Amino acid sequence: MDTAPARKIRVVVVDDSALIRSVLTEIINTAGDMEVVATAADPLIARERIREHDPDVITLDVEMPRMDGIEFLRRLMRLRPTPVVMISSLTAQGSSVALEALSLGAVDVMPKPAFDLRNGLQGYAEDIRERLRGAARARVRPAAPRVTGSQPLPPPHRRLPPPSLIAIGASTGGTEAIREVLEGLPAVGPPIVIVQHMPALFTRTFAARLDRLCPMQVKEAEDGEVLRPGWAYLAPGGATHMAMRTTLQGWCVVLQPTPPVNRHRPAVDVLFDAVAREAGRRCVAVLLTGMGKDGAQGMLHLRQAGAYTLAQDEATSVVYGMPREAVVLGAVDEELPLEMIAPRIRTLLVGGTR
Repeated sequence: MDTAPARKIRVVVVDDSALIRSVLTEIINTAGDMEVVATAADPLIARERIREHDPDVITLDVEMPRMDGIEFLRRLMRLRPTPVVMISSLTAQGSSVALEALSLGAVDVMPKPAFDLRNGLQGYAEDIRERLRGAARARVRPAAPRVTGSQPLPPPHRRLPPPSLIAIGASTGGTEAIREVLEGLPAVGPPIVIVQHMPALFTRTFAARLDRLCPMQVKEAEDGEVLRPGWAYLAPGGATHMAMRTTLQGWCVVLQPTPPVNRHRPAVDVLFDAVAREAGRRCVAVLLTGMGKDGAQGMLHLRQAGAYTLAQDEATSVVYGMPREAVVLGAVDEELPLEMIAPRIRTLLVGGTR
């Protein structure tokens, strides 16, 4: 019996550079499961193209004539929520703007194609195709207002001593999920170690933003520094994995320039495996929204070591990939809506009681 071919992912490319539009169109159209249905040189043209073609995903530049990408994104998310992947230049200023885009509802951010790196464009092409596939499955409808604590939490599945460490992993959609979790935690608590898949220049800006918004102090992690209570440490993007080891002074950060794991560096699995070895049952681990499977195997090792493991549920995940893989492996003690994760950690911080 013949079956109809799956519908291709429909993409609209918005960028004021004709060269970038051409390169992105070639990258996307070369994949068998997606196609560029329209391009636009600025947001005003894009508005008409989007209305005409009803795309599954939009790639959007930041700096454009007549209206910048941030203002266009703000209007788009209010009037016609659509998955958006921002294409941003990797500068300190650009990373700040890209993080603003993520806070407004963009699913992901990508650097502009690098034409001066030998064989670099092929890796970029594979990366952007994967991100577009993930974005096409993303939930971007406006979130209903959350009323934290409106329903009492049931007791934890297991009673453990108060944890000495919190480990968090996330990918697509994770910047806002991490912010919400950290905002709900106390200013003084166990150290927190975090891996969020991000480009290299974005993590320092993201850490600075979290530091402004959250009760605890947040910084980009540095090799060899000792983990301190009341601090959260974000793995630097791009060049290294983040692990940890035990020293006479306590747990300290280890940054390793080893090959990517699960196509990522830093990888959540590398951090979670290190935490399982060094902290075991003294840890609470959280796996948030993200595409792919990174973190699932590491979370299984954490649970086997006695850690208490939490995963974000499907309904509140932008992309329910990484949490789902952990659930399938049997690595998760509890699967919770995003707004319930910080309250659950708070109960665990006092030994599982309110």
